[in-house]
Formats: sequence, structure tokens, C-alpha cells
Amino acid sequence: MATVTGGNQLAARLRSMANKLQNDPSVNVGFLGGATYPDGTSVGMVATINEFGAPSRGQPPRPFFRNMLAKESPGWPRQVTALLKSTNYDARQVLTQMGFMIQGQLVQSIMTLTDPPLAPSTVRGKGFAKPLIDTGVMWHSIDHEVIS
Repeated sequence: MATVTGGNQLAARLRSMANKLQNDPSVNVGFLGGATYPDGTSVGMVATINEFGAPSRGQPPRPFFRNMLAKESPGWPRQVTALLKSTNYDARQVLTQMGFMIQGQLVQSIMTLTDPPLAPSTVRGKGFAKPLIDTGVMWHSIDHEVIS
């Protein structure tokens, strides 16, 4: 026969954890509303054109966002679990930390993307051959926000 004690403390602890998670917060990462180039062009629109290409203009897709998701997202549940434990189940703090991390992963994806290469005419115009990097506005505009 086994005896279990401490049920009241366990119930209180579970209630405390549930209360911390109950606001149903979420995190958005990417090109948030309002980010523009100096001429007013939407950074999100430019990022989308780069991500999916513009076949009518001969611009191939450069899937920096999809590549990052495929590479990094399988590890996110494990990271969220570890952060929940280390923050005493503070969902807002976990999502803030995840937002910073994913933001960095997205910037890194832009920085490391090299394929498909730029057209020779584009390289001549820019003066260098790195895709997705021109003025730096796009990758500097990557941000995150936690919403409760």
C-alpha cells in the first residue's frame, strides 16, 4: 500500500502555474507594421518579394524566412520548455526571450543566405554580390512583440 501526501500543495502549485499561463499571450516576430524604407516603401512588402520572388521581373525567390523556420523551429518547443522551468512558468518572460532568439535567427538567416546568387548586372549596380543586403534597412527592421 502506498500513501501520497502533499496534495494540497500540489494543487496550489498547479493553480499558480495555470494563472501565470492563463492570459494566452503570443509573440510576433518579423517585419512588424509600420517598418518602412526612407522613401516610405513597406519593409514587409520588400521582404515578401524577396522571400517569394518576382518572376515577372526575373527575380528568383530567396527564402530566408522559410529557411529559418525549417532549420530552427524544430528546436523551439524544447527551448520553450526549458525557459518555462527557468522562469517559474512566466509565459510573458518566456515569449519575450523566445522573441529575441527568433529575431536573431531571422537576422542570421538573411546574413548567411547566398543562393540563388545575384545577377551580374545587380552585382555591378550594388558593387558587391551578397543577396538581401543593400542598405541594411530590411534586417534592421526585424523585431518582435509580445501580445497578452
